Amino acid sequence: MLNVITGDALTCNLTEYRVGQECCRMCPPGNRVNKHCTKLTNTTCEPCTDGTFLDQPNGRTQCFPCTNCTSGLKVKRPCTTTSGAVCEPRDGFFCVDLRWDSCIAAQKHHSCQPGQYISHRGTATADTECSDCTGETYSNGTFTSCQPHTKCESEGLQQIRPGNHSADSECGPKHDGSNKTVIIVPLILLALIVVILTAAVMWRIKKRLKQISGSGENGNHQPSSSQLLPLSEGLNT
Repeated sequence: MLNVITGDALTCNLTEYRVGQECCRMCPPGNRVNKHCTKLTNTTCEPCTDGTFLDQPNGRTQCFPCTNCTSGLKVKRPCTTTSGAVCEPRDGFFCVDLRWDSCIAAQKHHSCQPGQYISHRGTATADTECSDCTGETYSNGTFTSCQPHTKCESEGLQQIRPGNHSADSECGPKHDGSNKTVIIVPLILLALIVVILTAAVMWRIKKRLKQISGSGENGNHQPSSSQLLPLSEGLNT
């Protein structure tokens, strides 16, 4: 120990620390003071335990606790007894509090909204930047540039819903007259058949009634049971 006394002041050199009127030898990095020196003994040192560190020669009796990389951060360099942990932002986060070479706090990159595109992707030190779509373009918020609306007509389709800044045009198949013809013609034929059958049935009924009426006038008597054939039977003759 080298003591330099100037008047009443005690000055220790750079590798020592002062305790009372003694200049004690510092402990090396990764160690803490177990017992201070005396006039007869040197400083006794003790290694830092796991989860603690001291990165400089020191006269401390306690080691510093290792930094925990909190939410939004990950370990860039793990803590040792001679150096603290160094943290950096996780993917999708950026640092908002950088001290020395370690990030202390991070925030998540914000997402662009529909109608906006990503003009600058977020980094470990900067947030995402968004810009608005213009003209006949759109973006759902995840594109790095706005995309032009689909021209339905140029693809042989018809437009169902026009596009806007947040969504593309919606297209669908064209509906021409051929499909309607396929449906209408069978319906017309079916209706015509029904009309013909109905007319035939009505004609047969009318004819049968005339026959029955004529036979009653000539014979001036009621028609026999053999003459009154069931309508269905008459239709089948």
